[in-house]
Parts: sequence; structure tokens; C-alpha cells
Amino acid sequence: MKKTYKIEVDCANCANLMEEAARKTAGVASATVNFMTQKMIVEFDEGQDTGRVMDNVLKACKRVEPDCEIFL
Repeated sequence: MKKTYKIEVDCANCANLMEEAARKTAGVASATVNFMTQKMIVEFDEGQDTGRVMDNVLKACKRVEPDCEIFL
């Protein structure tokens, strides 16, 4: 399953760091962050609870960019 989320991130480098953190999160098959459109596309592993996975993605992203937002 693939979902698109609106994000708020301040710079392109931070977006890259958020993308890397999201990709390393359990339950995420792939993740792409586009700084220009302020969107994150996440593809989830089969059978994952997308809400729980996104909570973990948000925590991982906040570790690298504390003031980022992902609108779930």
C-alpha cells in the first residue's frame, strides 16, 4: 500500500534526512520526500498497520529534524 502525506520541512537537506530515517523504519518498504512539493510518499510492507508505522516514521523524522511535521 502506498500513501501520500503532506509534510512541513525547512530545507532540502532536512528532507533528505527525513527520507533516510523513514526508509529505515520497520514496516516501510520505500519512502520518498519531495522538499519542493512538501510531500512524503510511503509504501508500506504487506500487512502493516499504517497508523502505527507512521507514528514510528514521525518519531524517527523528529530525531533528525525536531521541528518537522507530517500531517497524518
